[in-house]
Amino acid sequence: MAALWRALRALRALPAGARGRSAGSPGAVALPRPLGADAHEEEPMLVAQRKNPDYHGFSADPDTDVLNMRAAFLAGVSIAIVLGSVFVHYLPDYGLQQWARREAEILVRERECCGEPLLTSNYYDPKRLPLPPPE
Repeated sequence: MAALWRALRALRALPAGARGRSAGSPGAVALPRPLGADAHEEEPMLVAQRKNPDYHGFSADPDTDVLNMRAAFLAGVSIAIVLGSVFVHYLPDYGLQQWARREAEILVRERECCGEPLLTSNYYDPKRLPLPPPE
C-alpha cells in the first residue's frame, strides 16, 4: 500500500507535460483527470441547469426538455392507469361472490321447475337427521 502512495506522489510531482506515455519512466501511467477538476471544465448538467433553471434532465434545450418531460409523464401515468385497470378487472372472483350468485340462481330455477318452495324452514332435511329416541 505504501508503494502505491509513493507512486501517486511521484506522479503528482511530475510537470504536466511529462505525464504522457512517451515521457517519464516506462512504468508510469498518466491518470485521467476527474470531470470538473479543471477550472474551465464544468459538468454538463450544471451547464444545462444554468441555461435552464427548470431543467428536468431530458434535453439541454428548454422547450425540448419540457416537451419530453410532459411526454414521459403522460406516457407513464397513462400506462399505470391502463395496466392498473386491466389488472384489477382480471383479478379473480374475491370471496367467490359471483360464483355464489350463479349457484343460487341455478337452485332457484331448479326449485321453480319442480314446484318446490324456494326456501324451507329446515336448513337440513329432517328425514336424514339421526335424532335421539324420545323418552
